Amino acid sequence: MKITTFGLDLAKNVFQLHWVEPETGEVKRRSLKRDQMIKFFAQRSASVVAMEACGSAHYWARKLIELGHEARLIAPQFVRPFVRSNKTDAADAQAIWEAAQRPERRFVAVKSVHQQAVLMLHRVREQRVKMRTMQINQLRGLLYEFGVILPAGRHKAMPQVTQALARLEDTLPAMALEVLREQCASVEALSAQIEEIERKLAAWRKEDEAAKRLMQMPGVGLLTATAAVAAVGDAKVFSSGREFAAFLGLVPRQSGTGGRVKLLGISKRGDGYLRRLLIHGARAVITHAKARDPWVEALLARRPLNAVVVALANKMARTIWALLAHGRHYEPRGQALGCA
Repeated sequence: MKITTFGLDLAKNVFQLHWVEPETGEVKRRSLKRDQMIKFFAQRSASVVAMEACGSAHYWARKLIELGHEARLIAPQFVRPFVRSNKTDAADAQAIWEAAQRPERRFVAVKSVHQQAVLMLHRVREQRVKMRTMQINQLRGLLYEFGVILPAGRHKAMPQVTQALARLEDTLPAMALEVLREQCASVEALSAQIEEIERKLAAWRKEDEAAKRLMQMPGVGLLTATAAVAAVGDAKVFSSGREFAAFLGLVPRQSGTGGRVKLLGISKRGDGYLRRLLIHGARAVITHAKARDPWVEALLARRPLNAVVVALANKMARTIWALLAHGRHYEPRGQALGCA
């Protein structure tokens, strides 16, 4: 029996389906409301359901897998070239169906509930950090108008704000001082929320063996380890460490014609958050390590610092893949045991 492939365009309330009946070759399209989705697929034999890897895609993929179907998630940029005319729900569903037929197509791994929960904590923490930075910068700018210069860095600047407000009590109106103190309290509240999220991540890390193994690596801390485990899931989805590094955008872009290929800057594709954490970790290793790896020293002798940082981040990504894919423990010999 031939397996039916469905192209499913997700939405909040109305979903669009596109498929071809294997027995008759008839092209079919159908709209389903949200409460009809489970009932429809429960009545179908085991099929392949392709969706864009967008909002709620992992939720619906888990539901379809529970019903015995195979869920395939496709990155949206690989679906867009197959939209033939105007962008409509029906055209999107057909484009998803066509993209899923390509033999070279790579699919996004379906995340579990725990993986998505950990990534949710990371997203909330990142938002809180951005909000705190915005408020501190605003405080810095407002106080600068009254002759107060705060030093760079949150840890140095915030303790001086209280002293600065005390000196300005005879200069500023009471309403302005009250607003500035409220801004300081808001910064402290955000810091407390960020610390609470980090405590929750630390508690999860203690229960996860993979995260504990990753933290044995130089440059990999709590945030990088938990984000890597939650974002990657099954590392065997990637055939090699090089493929995982490419997924993170840590490999050069290529531009070639006439048989000549030119390497450009890194592609910056894939998970930007995890890529940024790896680059920060690599920079910390290079800047603060008591004894640098000879490989790093050799690169620094002939390449700029930022290029070496990215190269080390690429090497760290490959090592992370090896540790996750093969269940290994990190060993410092050569600083990259298990790189692929």
